[in-house]
Parts: sequence; C-alpha cells; structure tokens
Amino acid sequence: MTSEPFTLRWGILATGGIAKTFTKDLLVDPLTRDVHDIRHVVAAAASSTSASRASEFLHEVGAPSTAAAYGSYAALVRDRDVDIIYIATPHSHHYQHTRLALEAGKHVLVEKPITVNAAQARALYALAREKNRFLMEAVWTRFFPLTRAVQSFIAAGRLGTVKRVVADLSFWNDVEAEFGSEHRMVNMHLAGGALLDLGIYSLTWVFLVLYHLQAASREGGQTAPAVHAALSKYPATGCDEMTSVVLDFAGAHVGTTDTRTPTQSLAETQKHSGNGDAHALALTNIRVSHAPNATHPSPDPVRIQGTLGEISVAAPSYRPESYTLIPAQNAARGKPGDFEVETRVFEIPVGHGMFWEADECARCVRDGKLESETMGWEESVAVMGVMDEVRRQGGLVYPEPIESLEYPLEGFGL
Repeated sequence: MTSEPFTLRWGILATGGIAKTFTKDLLVDPLTRDVHDIRHVVAAAASSTSASRASEFLHEVGAPSTAAAYGSYAALVRDRDVDIIYIATPHSHHYQHTRLALEAGKHVLVEKPITVNAAQARALYALAREKNRFLMEAVWTRFFPLTRAVQSFIAAGRLGTVKRVVADLSFWNDVEAEFGSEHRMVNMHLAGGALLDLGIYSLTWVFLVLYHLQAASREGGQTAPAVHAALSKYPATGCDEMTSVVLDFAGAHVGTTDTRTPTQSLAETQKHSGNGDAHALALTNIRVSHAPNATHPSPDPVRIQGTLGEISVAAPSYRPESYTLIPAQNAARGKPGDFEVETRVFEIPVGHGMFWEADECARCVRDGKLESETMGWEESVAVMGVMDEVRRQGGLVYPEPIESLEYPLEGFGL
C-alpha cells in the first residue's frame, strides 16, 4: 500500500518578486520532478499594506481560491491552517519577521541572507530550538541536483584535494540611473549593497565545498576561514558596490581522506596534496559583470580546483544548469584522475527551481527535524560571520535598528 504524501501548508509573508517566483514553484506538481513523498499547499499570504494586495498576489500566482489573504503579518502567523511561513521581505527585516513567526509557533523558511549579522542569526536559531520549530535559510542553490552532484564528486575524492575555489556573481549596472539612492539594492535602511544581496552566492559556492565537505571527525571538525577583504562604497548611500573576499581555510583537506587506499596514511596522501590548506576568492560587484557580453562568453563564474582537476560551473551560478569536468594534465604525479573532459547538464523541470528547497522543508518538518543537514544552522552563522568581518574591515555599518537584537521594533510591519 502506498502512503499518502506529507502535506505542508505554506503562508507567504510579503508579496514582492521573489515571493511570486517561490509561490509559483510551490504550486508546481511535485510529480513533474519525480517527487512522490511530499506535497505543498499555499494556504495564505499577507501584505503589510492591505489584504487586497495579498488577494491580488494570490490571484497572480494562481493560488487556490481557499487561500486566505491578510493585510498584516501578525494576522498571517496566527492562521491555524498555516504550518510554515516563507519570509520574502528585504533582509533588513528578516530578523524581526522571523521572530514574529517563531514566536507564533510556526516553522520558517527565510530568504537569504537569513539576517543582517551573525548575532541575529544565532538568536533566531536559539529561539527555533526553544520553540521546537524548523528554521532554514533559503539558499536555494544548495538544493539543486547539480549542486549535490558536484559535492558528491568532490566528497568521493575524484577531484583530489581541493586547493582553490573562485566564485563571482556580479552584474553590469548603470548604478546611478537604475538604483539612485532609494532602490533596495543600494538603500542602507534595507541593508542594501552587493555583499548581502549577491556576494552571498559567491560565498555559498565556497562554503558548500570548503566548509560543508569537511568531515566533522577530521582535523578537529570544520575550519572557520581567515578573512581578508577589500570593499568599495557607493558614494550616494554608503553601501558596498564592489567587494572582494579572500578566504584561507587552513588544514581543510577537502577530498583528501577519501582518496586514500587502505594502506595509505593521511601523511602519505598529503605528499600529493600539499599541506591541506585551501584558498577561496569570492567576488561581487554591481558595476561590472561576471558575464558582460552574451555573444562573447566569459569563463565560467565558479571554478573548483583540486589536485586532480577542476569543476567549472556555468552561469548563472545561483541557478546552475551545467558544469564541466576538466582533468589535470599532470594528474599522473599522484593518483591518476578517473574522469575525462565532460560537460554535464541538469535541466530544471517545470518551474524556476525554488521547489527543491521547499521539498527539503517539507521532509524536515515531516521527520521532526529542526534544521536541514544541507543548510544547517552552524553553517548559516559561519557565512554571516564572514560577511560581518568583511563589513568590519570595510567600515560598513547599517543603521542601528536593522543591526539590533531588540524585538519587537516599530516600523517593521509587525
């Protein structure tokens, strides 16, 4: 007998562009991606301006007529027909709105970055544990089949020891004309700037390799990187418009132990992998692009380099669909590589690709988990800690209310 799929009932907090994309993906039949164990229901949505705006949003995305429309976020989180809240407000508001939902006893998926700083993230995870509720940062890229395939390839030792990751997500904008001083991308009161909005994707590729794949039993656990950053500010508002981050993961040994034969020691394996240190370069910019001209393709924006070769991930790195395996020509120095040059394509089925993170939420809630193994709490805090240090080195401080741990605060649509 086949059991019925687990149903997760969603409430959508905010009605902007990202909320629309995510909600449309929730409404895609899971069978189109060969998912049979869970299903999603859009139960409600809320706008901070009016219930009519929420109703328009639900109509635009094609939600069922039974979905409730609210004119306040507080009303949404009180809805007993909602299991989990998806928070799609600007990241300046994530801390306040996530607390609102957790305090009401709801599970939460909150858009990236989870908060403005690491202290806020730690406070939210502590509250989620206290309330016994699931909480996850919505880094959708991490749940793509392509991303999981890349991690599996590296974890199996087939790339050798990873020594370097380079990741760039940047866009060519006429910043003054397109953003001015009020647009969310540059507005300091909305925690604007390249780093938190785009740079987190560059850091995502770094962390899913050099942090996530470090075995907890090896080298005393996961290694927090040393951070060296350069940050340039947008004169009109003071947010960052160009940020470059060098990360040093000392003794990471990612991929090393998996390549050992039964008779090899770690020291013997390291003869062909160096000291195990790994470096990363995470780039972001809102004036020049990682891919400035579609008719003259640039190098892939993500390159993961191991002692046996490279994985090159094609743009867009936040919604990846293909990667290329490139074996090192000198691989015979150590363990010969077992792969050839090959481009692997992972087509996204019906929808945009945000449903995979929603599926993860459903399975975690079904199984009583408070956090995802793919996007865990410790790792979210670690990424936020890197961005804190980058901002510290660059002298970038947001207005006090959005950096604050105080709750509730007026002016956040609570």
